[in-house]
Amino acid sequence: MITIRGARADDEAVLAKLDERTWTTTMSPAPPPPPGTPFFDDGTHPEDVLVAEHDGVVAGYVRLGAGFAIPAHDHVRVIGGLAVDPDRRRLGIAGQLVHAAVAEARRRGARKVTLRVLGHNTAARRVYEGCGFVVEGVLRAEFHVDGTDVDDVLMARSLA
Repeated sequence: MITIRGARADDEAVLAKLDERTWTTTMSPAPPPPPGTPFFDDGTHPEDVLVAEHDGVVAGYVRLGAGFAIPAHDHVRVIGGLAVDPDRRRLGIAGQLVHAAVAEARRRGARKVTLRVLGHNTAARRVYEGCGFVVEGVLRAEFHVDGTDVDDVLMARSLA
């Protein structure tokens, strides 16, 4: 059974470990988080994160935050991270997390949800497309990862 809930401060260690376990160059152009990197910090608070539990065990998370800190952007929420335990993939957890993030964004008054995904991350792109996101732009060769130029794909879903 899969349940989605808000993150709690005591999820810190398990979410940090999940970040370490799921980091790949398919998912991020940034370097991997060093062991011991805190999950919650000045930019990520428990109220910004939804957690998926599978049979009572934390199996994934989605980070949902504000975009630009200006009034003209208040209607937009940004998915700034999605991770699912490698041992619990293909159970529909990622899609449930994205749908929950969209519902939470709507509850918070958003009219649009945006995200960025690497062009070669086809699995994540399929999840987002299955949740109603469309490509709104592509920054060609925005990153150079593992000796290859990689696109940065901008996706969004209107909630209006």
